[in-house]
Amino acid sequence: MRKSVFLLFSFLLSVGLFGQTPIKLMTYNIRYDNPNDGENHWELRKRWLANQINFIEPDVLGIQEGLSHQVAFLEDALPTYNHVGVGRDDGESAGEYTAIFYKSETLELINQNTFWLSKTPEKPSVGWDAALERICTYALFQDKTTNQKFWVFNTHFDHVGDSARINSVDLIITEINKLNMENLPVFLMGDLNLEPESEPIQKLSSKMNDARHFSTGLVFGPKGTFNGFKFNEPVTRRIDYIFTNPYRVEVRKYAVLSDSKDKKYPSDHLPVVVEAILKR
Repeated sequence: MRKSVFLLFSFLLSVGLFGQTPIKLMTYNIRYDNPNDGENHWELRKRWLANQINFIEPDVLGIQEGLSHQVAFLEDALPTYNHVGVGRDDGESAGEYTAIFYKSETLELINQNTFWLSKTPEKPSVGWDAALERICTYALFQDKTTNQKFWVFNTHFDHVGDSARINSVDLIITEINKLNMENLPVFLMGDLNLEPESEPIQKLSSKMNDARHFSTGLVFGPKGTFNGFKFNEPVTRRIDYIFTNPYRVEVRKYAVLSDSKDKKYPSDHLPVVVEAILKR
């Protein structure tokens, strides 16, 4: 009997099914600090947005559109997190970030970098027919308890260029394949400025799993993610995503969070949150 129990215990450990703890990831376009936003100005919503993140407590948070002072504010307002990322304009602090925040007590940062969505990804540049510089920041983490490693890629596609968006999919998939030599779990998140029926999203969905469609458990919240600060209108436009690599991640829960206060949203996008199991 003891031998049977021991063998079962060993088997469960070997296949990675024993004592699994879900990891929580969140992608959030926080809306850049636009002085013309009036009642939705960053100064009026930043504390509330930070409190929302602290309440959800994601293990990893990917933001889009944050300017350097917005990233600095979140660094102070999220005391249990560290972050990586650079400004897209110069590779330092100018322009919007696709920063990745992570819980430093539980996750160790192994590797990180940023590349541009262009023909010259190693330096600040505008790609194809894009209107602006676009970037992807990535990080390799190791769970300090389980020693499990996983990759997170966080990006923000162009809002104009059709060629830029389809080529951005190809470039990111190429970079993931180049970096992920150990076939580790991968999460790709961000504001892709595309709806699910578009050609680039269909192409990406043929390579990776859309967390909404592959969740084995609860799917919660509105289908759309872009609210445009229009509180009294349905949120139907879905342009923010979390993707995972096949067979390496099991998504247990998926949600789009439509928290509001006094008929206002903390951003013009709704955050997307998943709970997932990393497979060994």
